[in-house]
Amino acid sequence: MTETTMRVPVAGGSLDVRVGGGTGPVLVFVHYWGGSADTWDGVLGRLPAGQATVRFDQRGWGTSRSLPGPYHLDRLADDLARVLEVCVTGPFVVVGHSMGGKVSQLLAARRPAGLAGLVLVAPAPPQPPATVTEEYRQNLSHAYDSPETVHYVLDSVLTAAPLTGAVRATAERDSRAAGAEARLEWPLRGIAQDITAAVRDVDVPVTVLAAERDVVEPAHVVREHLLPHLPHATLTVVPDAGHLLPVEAPGAVATALAEFSTGLQR
Repeated sequence: MTETTMRVPVAGGSLDVRVGGGTGPVLVFVHYWGGSADTWDGVLGRLPAGQATVRFDQRGWGTSRSLPGPYHLDRLADDLARVLEVCVTGPFVVVGHSMGGKVSQLLAARRPAGLAGLVLVAPAPPQPPATVTEEYRQNLSHAYDSPETVHYVLDSVLTAAPLTGAVRATAERDSRAAGAEARLEWPLRGIAQDITAAVRDVDVPVTVLAAERDVVEPAHVVREHLLPHLPHATLTVVPDAGHLLPVEAPGAVATALAEFSTGLQR
């Protein structure tokens, strides 16, 4: 897929946003804590030819690492809103993974013009479960401290089977490609933020993908802490995959996106 890069002004600087295809609705991708726009490579490669897409590195990560804080969820949602204003015309679907899923929920709750639907991939729920304790958050904050911790987390926590080749190299690079403040914001604060009051304002079709072997956001956590606040959402559990669904099961994610987009156009 051929993409062009657009520079989008945001608070404190700009984002480099990759825009591709031309057939809508536009799929706007929002990556996880530790990811980048490249997290979605496998998914984009399996979408229908000509599918319109938008993706970028969130504030504090990858090519957006130099952008100043704060890096909290509302600021990330502000950035996403600016990307939509500048890069998208016509209907669009926001596709958020994990932390990106929580950012996407906040954005959808604002009901921006043109929003046609929301796809949440192994999403962080709006209501944090009881397992998100202070001890858990402190431990999580050290997940990307060193190459050794990154290797452990990728193999033992984030995936159901070890990543290999270029996919592995990209995940390792992205995990370490954050400023200190951005790396700490999510585990110490964002993951524990309760946004249920906002999420009840989401009024577009929603589909949720959970992973059968996800130990970060297990399917039962999604059912108990997200679906009650999005009662019109549909849930699909992807077999034999862990938390990094976009890289572990890109075909399943691409198929779900194609089916969701087709359904919106009926």
